[in-house]
Amino acid sequence: MVNVAVLGAGSWGTTLAKVFADAGNRVTLWARRDNLARTIQTTRENPEYLPGITLPDAIEATSDEQYALQDATIVVFGVPSQTMRENVARWAPMIPADATMLSISKGVETGTHLRMSEVIAEVTGADPNRIAVLSGPNLSREIALEQPAATVIACADENRAKLVQAACATNYLRPYTNTDVVGCEIGGATKNVIALACGMASGQGLGDNTLASLITRGLAETTRLGNALGADPRTFAGLAGMGDLVATCASPLSRNRTFGSALGQGATMEEAKAATKGQVAEGVVSSRSIFQLAEKHGVEMPITQAVFAICHDNFKVADTIATLMGRSKKAE
Repeated sequence: MVNVAVLGAGSWGTTLAKVFADAGNRVTLWARRDNLARTIQTTRENPEYLPGITLPDAIEATSDEQYALQDATIVVFGVPSQTMRENVARWAPMIPADATMLSISKGVETGTHLRMSEVIAEVTGADPNRIAVLSGPNLSREIALEQPAATVIACADENRAKLVQAACATNYLRPYTNTDVVGCEIGGATKNVIALACGMASGQGLGDNTLASLITRGLAETTRLGNALGADPRTFAGLAGMGDLVATCASPLSRNRTFGSALGQGATMEEAKAATKGQVAEGVVSSRSIFQLAEKHGVEMPITQAVFAICHDNFKVADTIATLMGRSKKAE
């Protein structure tokens, strides 16, 4: 048993708190709003983000950051990627000196083009070997319902990866370890962008051939970017690559796919946000960062470029699909 602090009581943070508690750990779940923390603590449910799921008694909910972090062996960062820097800067002085830090957020920071583990290292000054990431086909509600799933814990320090692995292994979630932090983070961030494209195609009434083509070519451009950044290409054939990509692109539970589907049906950005109940579709913001990162490294990412154009330059979905289909012919 270890002490786990989960910072962020959204759907994924709450689900991971449940996983760590079910694995036998003492878990403190931090919520930004005091009323949400009190509701979770008294009702054993997070009605805003995970309604209908009973949370274990081993989870203690609080809005007190210092209390949540005291004596933590594992600190889980579960806030949106674009707010990671400001949150970690506030938490850094309270994080125990040798705690393993685990990012469960998937994205690339706007402006800096840093991955989340890089943001955490820069802000905290911690050795990157203390920072792990979690990625895989992990739709939060299915895991909260204890449907069998697998995930990847990546850390340059294999012993820390194994520590987190042991702390979150349950009879419904099977964690694997990996040392390829770059590959796991690039796979996790880029799949949200490809899922937006799949949602847009679905919203246009297109079928499974289109979906399969977008997933396959999306994996190809994700792998190209990962290779340019020093990732192990084998990572993209695994759970943090293909596994995460398929789940996010195909499931109606995926916020990014749902957001994209609304855009494909003609919704505005604000209307699409309403379709995801105001929750963050990380791929919208990350499409800009990932496209710029690809340009910086000379990597061709046509699907990512198309999503960026629709989300940020007011391109029309139907016109963008036609442009993608009209690209010059080449060998696969």
